[in-house]
Parts: sequence; C-alpha cells; structure tokens
Amino acid sequence: MKRALNFNAGPAALPEAVLAKAEKEMMNYQGSGMGVMELSHRSKEFEEINQLTKNLLRNLLTIPDEYEILFLQGGASLQFSMIPMNLLEEGSTASYVLTGTWSEKALKEAQKVGNAVIAASSKNANYRSIPNPSEIDVSAESSYLHITTNNTIFGTQWHTLPEDLAIPLVADMSSDILSRPLNLSSYGLIYAGAQKNLGPSGVTVVIIHKDLLKRSRSGLPSMLNYQVHADSQSLYNTPPTLSIYLLMLVLQWAEELGGVKQLELLSKQKSALLYDAIDRSEGFYTGHAEKGSRSRMNVTFTLENDSVASSFLHEAEEYGFIGLAGHRSVGGCRASIYNAVPLENVEKLADFMNRFRSRN
Repeated sequence: MKRALNFNAGPAALPEAVLAKAEKEMMNYQGSGMGVMELSHRSKEFEEINQLTKNLLRNLLTIPDEYEILFLQGGASLQFSMIPMNLLEEGSTASYVLTGTWSEKALKEAQKVGNAVIAASSKNANYRSIPNPSEIDVSAESSYLHITTNNTIFGTQWHTLPEDLAIPLVADMSSDILSRPLNLSSYGLIYAGAQKNLGPSGVTVVIIHKDLLKRSRSGLPSMLNYQVHADSQSLYNTPPTLSIYLLMLVLQWAEELGGVKQLELLSKQKSALLYDAIDRSEGFYTGHAEKGSRSRMNVTFTLENDSVASSFLHEAEEYGFIGLAGHRSVGGCRASIYNAVPLENVEKLADFMNRFRSRN
C-alpha cells in the first residue's frame, strides 16, 4: 500500500511501526480476545497499559518523582481553562507571553476565570519571532507565567527559556514535546495534546509539580480538578483507552529509536534540509519566522504570489505530498515535520522544492 507523504499540522503522521503493531493487536490484545478499545478501563490489562505509558514517559523525559503525570481529555484547549481554574490564586494575576494564535486563546480563556495579563508579545510583528526573555514583564506576585513553546501556525519556537523566575513556568508543549530534552525543574506544569508528537488525538498529557496540586480548589467540578485526577491515577472516569494505548506504542517506538536525544538530532536534520532550501532559493521562498526563532517542527514559508503558491501546492499534491498549505494567518506553505515524519520524506520535499524553483 502506498503511504502519503504526510506533512499535516495535526492530527499528524504516526510512526508506521506503531500503526503496524496496533493493526496486529487490534482484534486480540495480549491474548485477551478483545481489542484495547473493548477492554474495561478497570481491567488488569488496561491498568498495565496506563502505568507502562506513564513509566515510559517518565524515563524518556527524565521526569522527577515530584511531578505527577496525568492523562486527561479535552485537548490542550481545555487546559486553557483548567490551568487558571486550578493555579490562579485568589487576588493574584496570571501572566501570558503571546507568540501566536494558541497563546492568544489561552489568555482569552484565563481572563474568563480571573485576572490574566500580557507579559510580552510579538503580535505587532505578525508573530515572526519569540520575545527575548529579558523583555518579559512579569510580577513576582503572579501565580504563574504561561508560554507556548512552539507555534504551529507561524513557525516559531522558544530556544531560550525564561530563567530564574520567582513563579511557576507553565508551558503548552503540544507541538514540540518529545522533540528535545527537557529540564523539568524549570517548569511548574507542562501540557500537550497528543496529536502531533505523542500519538493520536483524544488524550492530553499534563505533567505537574506535586506542590501545585495543592492549589486545586475543592469547590471545582471534579472533572476540572487536577488533584482529583492525580488521586485516581487518571482513571476518575473512563479514559480515552485507545489513545493511551497508541501513546504507549509511540513512546516504545521513541525509546527503541534512541530516545529524545536521537529525536532531537533527527529534528535538526529535517528542519535544516528545508531551511536550507529556503535560504538558498535567492528569495523564491521566503521564511515567515526570523532565523533565531525558527521552529524545528513547523517550517512556514511564502512564495512570490498566490498564483505561484497555488501551483506549488498543486504539483506537490500530485507527487503525494499532503498537508502543505499554510494557515490563513500566514498564507503560503507549511511543512510540519514532527517526530514521526521520516527523514527520507523530508529529503523528498526539499528535493521537490529545489526542482520546483528551478522550473519556475
């Protein structure tokens, strides 16, 4: 079967080895006579899946014991509300750095809960860069500082994090988690929708320092309370069992590949191929992001005009490339090169870009 050259921004490509293993176990998981989606979430088989998935994630990201791992639902978008509901202390403020659409949405939801303010923003420059950490204006009295580490629409990524904060750092890592090593001690909470680097849509990973769990107010609805989910090992209600199982398979694949350091090396190789094609094009392709803020996950670029861009996308689709149209906020093209996108597929795209330029 011919596979698409998948560069979708999300839901995104999954490793072929993961899909093959899931297909093999679809009808009969571990001799149970049932598929994972048919198992009771209270069964021994699923409890083992749940625990193994947490262990794999803890090992791959070197997550210290003082952090709790939660598997939740509602995507990163629900976290935009859950974070201030649980962490924004009465009489305090929450600080947000705006670097794109998703951080704007996070701020908007937080303002529905309490006092949330902008600590820094690159909106005036159409989000072409990440603010310098020295530009961030955050009060020591804030409950937390929120950032979005990678911006899928604009193709920017944090490469230097705010340091020596007196308050917890909260990060939306939906589109670059597991693509580079993390120093978890720099964060109070990180969260990620799975559908880019971790697995399929349906499960959201939250990694939270246990001290922050104490902020969760008892008056919150149970499904929106981090402490409730932590106390029940993410099994308070029926979890997205199939998504967690596929997350487990992706983490096993990552471990077998060589872990996060190998994934980081591959992400550097893949992004370098595309940025090289852009930079050597003598202006035929123009990258949206400033060089110091370029994302290794989402490469955004424009062409001379809409007509040329349309021709590029049409020809690319004929060659089997999927998902290269840019977001309307930027236009042009976007190649999302998450962990599961093979290096050889990116090599093919870079070659196509060079050949298209030479013909046009």
